[in-house]
Amino acid sequence: MKTLIIYTSQTGFTKKYAQWLGERMQAEVIDLKEAKRRDSGFYQGFDAIAFGSWVLGGKAVKSEWFLEKAPTWRGKKLAQFMVGAMPADAPEIATFLDNALNEEQKQYIKAFFCQGGLDYTKMKFPYKQMMKAFSSMTAKKAVTDDEKKMAEMIASNYDESDIKFIEPIIAYLEGGE
Repeated sequence: MKTLIIYTSQTGFTKKYAQWLGERMQAEVIDLKEAKRRDSGFYQGFDAIAFGSWVLGGKAVKSEWFLEKAPTWRGKKLAQFMVGAMPADAPEIATFLDNALNEEQKQYIKAFFCQGGLDYTKMKFPYKQMMKAFSSMTAKKAVTDDEKKMAEMIASNYDESDIKFIEPIIAYLEGGE
């Protein structure tokens, strides 16, 4: 099976997952900028295409390009994986994944979440400023132990990436549901 992994990454977490997928699946891996330069014929040679993006404010960043192209790729295995700082077992993840695609898109694309982390040193200024404000607000509102733990986590850099999060993506792209 010939697979293409396309990704966009700001701080490196999504790129890491794209590279892990590429290595495990012997797939071609390109960033979104390169993907946008390719003509439609380039994509015809692939049996499966996965798109990875990072999460900001509960939304997959720059996923519009993939979601606009996806209808022309029906018949291929299509996946969208989103990498965020939130713990993978957080209850909000199920809602986030359910809202990532509309009902029609869910017929031919499957969405996945991979836990990443935060790296303030690589964030562009507006995102860094927004995350620092969110971190401060979260710390002030934290009441439960889980809320306090989350506030502490997002106050500084951390990396919770784990290769185990690519296993369901691989299983799906290789033919599973």
